[in-house]
Amino acid sequence: MLEVNNLTKKYSSTLANDNLSFSLNGGEIGILLGPNGAGKSTAIKCIMGLLRFSGTILIDGKANKSEEAKRSMGYVPEIPALYELLTVEEHAEFIIRAYKLDKSAYTYADELMERLELADKKKKLGKELSKGMQQKVSIMCALLPRPKMLLLDEPLVGLDPHAIKELKSMLMEARDAGTAVFVSTHMIESVEEIWDQAFIMVNGRIVAARSREEEAGNGDDSLEDLFFSITEGEK
Repeated sequence: MLEVNNLTKKYSSTLANDNLSFSLNGGEIGILLGPNGAGKSTAIKCIMGLLRFSGTILIDGKANKSEEAKRSMGYVPEIPALYELLTVEEHAEFIIRAYKLDKSAYTYADELMERLELADKKKKLGKELSKGMQQKVSIMCALLPRPKMLLLDEPLVGLDPHAIKELKSMLMEARDAGTAVFVSTHMIESVEEIWDQAFIMVNGRIVAARSREEEAGNGDDSLEDLFFSITEGEK
């Protein structure tokens, strides 16, 4: 579903992503781990087609900046970016119209709002919501089209415990429905029970990768152990 080959991104003289290559299948949850400043958000933005880059990125075999690829992706940015003068339910309406979804999407939108505790805030404007509530609206908008490729950049930051639990359930449900889910995070403990593929990023490079099967057969060397051995070694 997701194929990244030789992704390189520079900001002036800063090499944010250094020749990244990895892949993620449909029906898998991949996590991109790394300390702040490792280049995770830049990689997510490149995959979404929001930044210029060198290399190739394919979504279901299509160039990531093609219209077909964009229609198959859902995105939760690190910082929520809502329309200030649209209500919560108008954000759902915007997505339904933009993606030309059928009428069942309205029922699904109501379900998502209920699960994310947004049902009583349908009439609230984007600018009236707290950051945590804005994050929930971003999650709703990303999930509403039932995308084949779902990208989330530090999605758990700012969420309350109930929302974190609900989001993880939603991600597992999306995975079980065949969606490729890719999560950027530095909070290993919050995703340790849901990941299938893990990529550890330091200083713009992927320095280690591990599958759930590899960890299961690796004794006491957990993903957390691997992560801290790498990042503390870099320090």
